[in-house]
Amino acid sequence: MLGTGLIGLFYTVTLHGQRNRDRVEVVYSRSQERADAFATEQGIPHRSTDLEEAIAHPDSDTIVIGLPNHLHEEAVELAARHGKAILCTKPLGRNAEEAKRMLDTVERAGVFGGYLEDLCYTPKTLKALRMVQSGQLGDVTWARSRETHPGPHSAWFWDDNQAGGGAIVDLGCHCIEIVRNFVGKDNRPVEVMCWTDTLVHPIEAEDNGIALIRFESGAIGQFEVSWTFRGGMDLRDEVAGTEGTLWLNHFLRTGFEVFTSGAGGDYVAEKAETVSGWLFPVGDEVSELGYVDMFTDMFKAMDEGRQPMETFYDGYVVNAIIDACYRSAASRTWEPVRLDDWRGRGVPRIARSVRAHDGKTVIKEEKMPDGRRKLILKDEESGEFSDVVG
Repeated sequence: MLGTGLIGLFYTVTLHGQRNRDRVEVVYSRSQERADAFATEQGIPHRSTDLEEAIAHPDSDTIVIGLPNHLHEEAVELAARHGKAILCTKPLGRNAEEAKRMLDTVERAGVFGGYLEDLCYTPKTLKALRMVQSGQLGDVTWARSRETHPGPHSAWFWDDNQAGGGAIVDLGCHCIEIVRNFVGKDNRPVEVMCWTDTLVHPIEAEDNGIALIRFESGAIGQFEVSWTFRGGMDLRDEVAGTEGTLWLNHFLRTGFEVFTSGAGGDYVAEKAETVSGWLFPVGDEVSELGYVDMFTDMFKAMDEGRQPMETFYDGYVVNAIIDACYRSAASRTWEPVRLDDWRGRGVPRIARSVRAHDGKTVIKEEKMPDGRRKLILKDEESGEFSDVVG
């Protein structure tokens, strides 16, 4: 386990949870004090402040990277050199160029590479994906993902140079990959329109952002991210298709609500801002955030000799879309998504269904309050629209 911050803690607790057979054997931290404390708290036999020493340790076969963004590439290079399987937290890189180098490093070394995009593995998301992939929503026309909270926990996130950006690189990477899963990963992202601003915090990076992503099928992806949202962490997804719609709320409204004066107050949930008043606890946080199913998929993929649901290539595509977002925010125009390596098979454009009634095109059919059927029709020759009720 490389890293002893919040993400390293979540990863370790997940791996050690529910009498799991997978164990963290070595932990790396840049601080000896933190390495010792983390190893003691989590029952990890070995600890190190030397990155290569930790990676090369003979008792480990898989390296989990939970480090700040600017350290990902070095960790990937060392892990690949030592022939270890590599699981890297999001975002893969600070930009697409960096992510592509990491992808190439893993593929040249022939080692396993998994992209730890936990929010694509939440139980609700996995079930929703099965519904979409089975055709229950028809052709997906629009997918929206939102992640907002009061801001990250560690200092490096706020440094544009170390992180590679602000709220978009931190939170938008989740949203983009959620959208890609719902519209289909063979569906090439074509162009992006994005707005960013720094509204609250005295930093160089953006603390708010909104973007539209146009895909080759005609589908639109939309994300909203913020480091200035008050009241906890808001994780929501919406998908609209030609045959249906789904809405997901992962965190603020989970069916678990508590009012308390604050007596005996303790940890409530990630990014919760208070321990009094109306609270929204999360029953099993690591499961609801996708960590359990994510690691299950990663290790099953290793055992079965297949690719996981989220790969280093996915991380590269996400970074390419983020790069387009930042270019668009600067130019205030639609910007193309630059993918030097596109592996998708491509998808057809969403087809408009056409049927006729009395020689006219049916635009819409609906039932009136009195039970009668109403058709909205178009005469293709004259271009006139009309209603027929019967």
